[in-house]
Amino acid sequence: MTDRKPLIKTTGLTKEYQVSKDSTLKVLKGIDLEVYEGEIVSIIGPSGAGKSTLLHLIGTLDKPTGGEVWFEDKKVSDLGSNDLARFRNKSIGFVFQFHHLLPEFTAIENVSIAAMISGKSLKEIENRAKEILTEVGLGERIDHKPSELSGGETQRVAIARALINSPRVILADEPTGNLDTHNSEEIMSLIFKLRDKYKQTFILITHNDKFAGMTDRTIKIVDGQIVN
Repeated sequence: MTDRKPLIKTTGLTKEYQVSKDSTLKVLKGIDLEVYEGEIVSIIGPSGAGKSTLLHLIGTLDKPTGGEVWFEDKKVSDLGSNDLARFRNKSIGFVFQFHHLLPEFTAIENVSIAAMISGKSLKEIENRAKEILTEVGLGERIDHKPSELSGGETQRVAIARALINSPRVILADEPTGNLDTHNSEEIMSLIFKLRDKYKQTFILITHNDKFAGMTDRTIKIVDGQIVN
């Protein structure tokens, strides 16, 4: 892999939060990381180690205190807010432990909303949303609202929403953390299926050692630093 150019690279990445007038909390303490196109990479470590913070920085949801985040040849950590919003919408999809679906909208509406900024016609967006929902096994449930879906189904909708703009990278923060064993295994199987079909890159946080062991590479973070 060393001969290949990384899709995502972080150098010297730090993140600090001001907790009081005289003290700061150092969450990340210099993260050097490379992720290659088509990889499924898991991030593991104890609670509070900085895993979610790292994912937020890679996804440009937050800015680092120090260091850089690169996406191919673009230093995204330096982009302004408007450019960042465009970059996120086009290049990155997000899946979280809790699905964060809008309860008043159906599955196809929840997925379609994420693509409204793309400039495509509503018909084109709805057709694509239906296609993706079918791909994740919900072709018969597209008109159901979140309250009418199971936990595994709502997470599948969230994955479909993350895929609607065909992003290069999917960032998933504990995507199976709120699910039972059966649904968790199905979601992990789906992630690998989607990677193999669409050649997308997945970076996921998990506390499940079994799932981490299934990924192409595992990165462990302890106390804000990557450890071997």
